[in-house]
Amino acid sequence: MNTPKQQRGILIWAISLVAVGFGLLTIKEGGTILFGDEVARAAAGNYVPFVLWFNFLAGFAYVAAGIGLWLRQSWAVGLAVAIALATAFTFAAFGVHIYAGGAYEPRTVAAMSLRTLVWVTIAAIAWRRLVRRLA
Repeated sequence: MNTPKQQRGILIWAISLVAVGFGLLTIKEGGTILFGDEVARAAAGNYVPFVLWFNFLAGFAYVAAGIGLWLRQSWAVGLAVAIALATAFTFAAFGVHIYAGGAYEPRTVAAMSLRTLVWVTIAAIAWRRLVRRLA
């Protein structure tokens, strides 16, 4: 049976890997659309530039947060919380864009829902497991 300390270690290990993997995929996908050819942009459909740029740049923060969480650094908890909040605000701004009649790609709604859920979960686990330990 796992001890509470081992469980904490496994959870931090898991969210670290998710953060880094998610970040690398985000950078790759966003970079392909932002810096790729016209075929890549056409395949992306009605993407919303501010959402695309936010996600691309946030991908680097995802990787940094994942590495920091892996190393159990207290700053990484704050970064995970900041990512979760910034993602939620960007998602809300995207909602305003849609409400105002702006063109959008429906899969972006699902993607932003997933990003928000993932980062709120990572931030909550990091806060619960690392802040308590460091306090």
